[in-house]
Amino acid sequence: MDLKTHWETLYRTTDVHDVSWFQSEARRSLELISQIAPAGPAPIIDVGAGASVLVDNLLAAGYEDLTVLDLAEAALDVSRRRLGDVAARVHWLAADILRVRLDQGAYAVWHDRAVFHFLPNTEDREISAEQFPQPARRGGPGLVAVFARVVPPA
Repeated sequence: MDLKTHWETLYRTTDVHDVSWFQSEARRSLELISQIAPAGPAPIIDVGAGASVLVDNLLAAGYEDLTVLDLAEAALDVSRRRLGDVAARVHWLAADILRVRLDQGAYAVWHDRAVFHFLPNTEDREISAEQFPQPARRGGPGLVAVFARVVPPA
């Protein structure tokens, strides 16, 4: 089964509250983003967002230019349903971060809480790492979190 099918199936068949990485609040990510970009028009992308509530938290905090990217359209559907009419204020992008073309310098903040961790091999991780600096604004911050220590190849 390819990764897209895996994630589509997971988000269509599993309640998001039952996955091990679910957070009822994205408090730490919100704190970090607010330290580096004040609320308002700064464009922020949440890569591999799944059905994260970070977008809810960012909207509530006054952020205005949000892009939520995930491989699984089903994950984005969960978030859109949860947000209701407010979802129209968000740019939703169902895409593979390893293959999507994002506009150079389009984002003031790049946020990735878990996608890097879920990439299955070193080659995919390298592609993901190369992808980050292109759409981020020159000198713009990126927040990349993983669940375990990543040891770079020798």
